[in-house]
Amino acid sequence: MPISRRELLKTAGVAGMLGALPGVVRAQVGALEKKSLTIAVGGQPLIYYLPLSVAHLKGYFKAEGLDATIADFAGGSKALQAVVGGSADIVSGAFEHTINLQAKGQFYRCFVLQGRAPMIVLGVSKKTLPDYKTPADLKGKKIGVTAPGSSTNMMASFFLAQHGLKPSDVSYIGVGAGAGAVTALRTGQIDAIANLDPVISTLAKEDAIQIIADTRTLKDAHQIFGGNMPSGCLYTSQAFIDANPNTTQALANAIVRADKWIQAVTPDEIAKLVPESYLLGDPDLYKLALKGNREALSPDGMVPEDGPQTALNALAEFVPHFDRTKIDISRIWTNQFAIKADQKYPHG
Repeated sequence: MPISRRELLKTAGVAGMLGALPGVVRAQVGALEKKSLTIAVGGQPLIYYLPLSVAHLKGYFKAEGLDATIADFAGGSKALQAVVGGSADIVSGAFEHTINLQAKGQFYRCFVLQGRAPMIVLGVSKKTLPDYKTPADLKGKKIGVTAPGSSTNMMASFFLAQHGLKPSDVSYIGVGAGAGAVTALRTGQIDAIANLDPVISTLAKEDAIQIIADTRTLKDAHQIFGGNMPSGCLYTSQAFIDANPNTTQALANAIVRADKWIQAVTPDEIAKLVPESYLLGDPDLYKLALKGNREALSPDGMVPEDGPQTALNALAEFVPHFDRTKIDISRIWTNQFAIKADQKYPHG
């Protein structure tokens, strides 16, 4: 069913959908401008990035005519650097990076969503901080994050700011997003960890951490951030979108198909699809983590209307001297590609 003009305006942001907003393009059906491309991601085995893995493993990128190579980095900040530096075309990363980039005068836009809650958990080591009582106990301690500057770092800093602590009150240590992160906590290299599943569920099963902040459900994310907080997404430079609208549409199509497939199948089917290394040696625990994070994964690739403002508010809370008045949030996201993808694949 054709979508109405009113619905387009509502979901994609005022007149930007129709081309009045600078930099928004109207993708048309046609040949792909760029078939071979590289997608940078920071910690692909994380459930946070599951739609990317599913799109790749199920052949959804190929079905759209794309030859997509996935380059995996230790964290989202490293993936971002790859795209800014020109060694990758697209980032599969945290939504809020688009805001940070605009603050530096670089215009990047999210064009399809993978997660509608951050899925990040902050836990305290029961080994090195057995007597933890309040966030103030973290002062002077080492917090493991996927990579400094990544979304895990941002979430931890936001939580600390809510409790009167500055980012400089702790030390952030990059530990990655897999077995290395688990080992860092187990061996006492860090006192707390901000990470995602299956890393968090692995540590929780061992009773190695005390969870103090959890954004794996919409309810908990709303409580911490005050609204919908978009998380994993595909984003790229506005210049790439302008030059490659059909390619951008094909990428959105593949991710929306993956989003819908994840919601329609069982954890068993997902666990069978992903590489064994994703399971961290415990398939049953991975399946349990899938159930715990399913609500946070996007069902349709669409950015919630209040999400960009929530993300901006969160950044402004803890980034020193952050001037939110200089950010035009209409330029960091669009639903125009997700809308067309949902029309093409209404049932995944």
